Amino acid sequence: MQFVWEKPVITFYKERFGEPVREPFVAVKARRLVVAKEENVKLSCDLEDFFPIMGDIDVLITKEGKSDSYVLCWFDDKEDDFGKAFRRLVGVTFSEGVKCVTNEKGKITCNSKFEAKNGKLE
Repeated sequence: MQFVWEKPVITFYKERFGEPVREPFVAVKARRLVVAKEENVKLSCDLEDFFPIMGDIDVLITKEGKSDSYVLCWFDDKEDDFGKAFRRLVGVTFSEGVKCVTNEKGKITCNSKFEAKNGKLE
């Protein structure tokens, strides 16, 4: 099963058990988020053409950032009921890293494939 969200705004939190993080360290706007879900397997995800709109994306690029675990949250704009529109991925790891390029005007655009342990997708 595959889920696709066009132009989501996604907030990134560091995943901390015991003392949950309540403030995101970065928010991004993406062209597309694709999540592939197979039975009893981690979620395979692809975040395409995203850029930071708040915070510091550089955290994900560091060695520690690649080994850390994150929670990603966004709202599904196809859902009319705001209370039911919340979406989340947990246990997100960027083991392949995040690939970013900076254009001549200084705008950063990134792409990444990553895995998540589970999530609320519907």
